[in-house]
Amino acid sequence: MDLRIYFAGSIRGGREDAAVYSAMIAFLRTFGEVLTEHVGNLELTEKGDDGPNDRFIHDRDMEWLQCCDLVVAEVTQPSLGVGYELGCAAAWNKPTLCLFRNNSQGTLSAMIAGSSSFETATYSGLEEAQQHMSIFIAQNSPSLLPSPALKEASSERSA
Repeated sequence: MDLRIYFAGSIRGGREDAAVYSAMIAFLRTFGEVLTEHVGNLELTEKGDDGPNDRFIHDRDMEWLQCCDLVVAEVTQPSLGVGYELGCAAAWNKPTLCLFRNNSQGTLSAMIAGSSSFETATYSGLEEAQQHMSIFIAQNSPSLLPSPALKEASSERSA
C-alpha cells in the first residue's frame, strides 16, 4: 500500500510560495500518493477555485486529511486554512511535519512552533527541506525504506 501524504500550503492566504509547494510535492511523490497535489499547481490563484464551491473543498480536504498517513505543511506563508488543517491533524493524531523557511521575513506562529503535536523544522533551501521530509517520512513510515534515491538506483539497474 502506498503512503498517503496530505500536503498543506497556502492558497487563499497567498500564492507567493506556489513554486516551492510544487517542488516539495514532486519530491513527496517519490514516497507515495500526495492527496493534495493541487496545492502546488502554479495556475491555482488566491481565489482557490479548486472545487465547485467552498463546502465541496472543505469536505473533500477533510476526507483526505482523515485518511492520510501523515501531513507535511509548508507554513512560511500564514494561512487560516493551513492552520485549520493543522488543528484537525493534531486532534486526529496525524504525524505532522511543519516546514518554515528561515530566510523569510515573517516569524513562525507560537501555536505551531510551541505545539508538541508537530515536528517543526526550518530550512533555507529545497535540498534542506527534502532532507527534513526524508527523515520525517523514514521515522513515520519505516516500511518505506530504502530511501527514494536507492529506489531510483534500483529501478535504473532493472531497466
